[in-house]
Amino acid sequence: MNTPAVEIQNLSVTFTGPDKTRVEAVKNISLTLTRGKALGIVGESGSGKSVTARSLLGLTGGHVTADTLNILGTDATRLTEKQWRAIRGTKVAMILQDALNSLDPLRPIHREIADALPGSRKHRKRAAVEALHAVEMPAPILRADQRSPELSGGMRQRALIAQAMIKNPAVVVADEATTALDTRLTRMVLDQLAELKDRGIAFAMISHDLAQIAQVADDIIVMRHGEIVESGPTKQLLSDPQHDYTKQLLAAIPRGVARFAPLSQVATFDDTTATFENFKDPVDVREPSDISAIEVHGLSKAFGDHAAVFGVSLSVPQGSTLGLVGESGSGKTTTARMILGLERPDQGSVRIFGQHFAPAKESERRDLRDRLGAIYQDPLASFDPRYTTSQILINALSDGTTSRSRQYLKRARELLDLVELNSSLLSRSPRELSGGQRQRLAIARALAPTPDILVLDEPVSALDVSVQATVLDLLDRLQLETRTSYLFITHDLAVVEHMSDRIAVMTQGELVETGTAQQIMHAPSHPYTQQLIAAAPDWNP
Repeated sequence: MNTPAVEIQNLSVTFTGPDKTRVEAVKNISLTLTRGKALGIVGESGSGKSVTARSLLGLTGGHVTADTLNILGTDATRLTEKQWRAIRGTKVAMILQDALNSLDPLRPIHREIADALPGSRKHRKRAAVEALHAVEMPAPILRADQRSPELSGGMRQRALIAQAMIKNPAVVVADEATTALDTRLTRMVLDQLAELKDRGIAFAMISHDLAQIAQVADDIIVMRHGEIVESGPTKQLLSDPQHDYTKQLLAAIPRGVARFAPLSQVATFDDTTATFENFKDPVDVREPSDISAIEVHGLSKAFGDHAAVFGVSLSVPQGSTLGLVGESGSGKTTTARMILGLERPDQGSVRIFGQHFAPAKESERRDLRDRLGAIYQDPLASFDPRYTTSQILINALSDGTTSRSRQYLKRARELLDLVELNSSLLSRSPRELSGGQRQRLAIARALAPTPDILVLDEPVSALDVSVQATVLDLLDRLQLETRTSYLFITHDLAVVEHMSDRIAVMTQGELVETGTAQQIMHAPSHPYTQQLIAAAPDWNP
């Protein structure tokens, strides 16, 4: 019988805080990794997924106990730090999520990949080029000499895979390795990860995206609050989940869920039980509108010799949602920035509710600015780290004139209530909030001036599936109640189908197809749209 590459019995990891409080991040979990097989580890933020994975490299930073922690025949509970260093990268490697921050922007890619190898610099560079070729990096000789900021997101992620594989490890852990990549690049990376099994490598894939896990994993474990709540073969677990928490995660996936149908469920958990109360069927109470909230005609923008956007025309009727999709670098965000007046178009025009907005002098469009709001992918980066929640909202309510006046506190509480946050969070800084709470705060801030239009640029791509569901349901509810118009930018086709009335598709700076969500997703006419949809994870539990 094939000996497991990794065998864990009753692993626990405990962290001690500055105030001496102890937090048990992982509680008595057991699992095995087998050569030529992939194990999917799923769960929300804080479930213990990454801590479990990092225990395979001795990188938890906490107190680790286990009855068995056997890695390739070695009892890892007895390893010294020097012995761990000999294992990392050589026997066990990790592929991280954030390639831009994981790679040194000042060093050529070949040095990032192969500097740990023995031999001459020429030998190491040749090995790096071969590793890049193995992960199908375009023009690997050219890319080896480039630095990470010169590469696309997909290229950077391939460089991280090449870095992890350079010493031919027997065990590989991928921790959210495809988060924030567009559909086509995600498919490429998933295909490359799946090939690790063919090479006889024991592979663990950590993700909050069950559709991606389904493409690679042979078996899945579901974690919650540091414990494994369910495990089993992938097809069996996804088609017939037994634990209510697994059912909740699956129900939160927007794939095939009708427009305005709720994704989240009211759930009450204690130590032993889980109960659900389903929402009623949705009712679309919107009346069709002949008024265009956004009208864009012939919009073009170039940066030097690069044409980022060329001849884009689109419209968003009042109270509706237009989804804007395309690969990284297709021009989606540049188009959005021109609509928001943050970039000046070289050609073309933008009208907001029929009024000229761009190109125009700032003094001419100042009265229209409050009708526009924006929500971005990373709310933490968009908040002033010195401000509390109340200061962030007061600053938005006062149009930037103050962050402390008490006259705005009542409205700040109303905004938190609108996005289903407790007013007790007013005194907290954004760093003290969860990812879902921060995104809701970003929505509350955007709603402070009561905008008629929201431009949402990848607002949920970094969120857990259940948190994503609550945010999407919130946006749906707000649109039904306030008739706010949305321009919704995303690379997640399941999300855009669920959230959009119409979808526009961009590639290489051009708008190639526009239609209803049903037309675009199920009967696309343009070859690029067909290719984009074909690349989406094909998962039907």
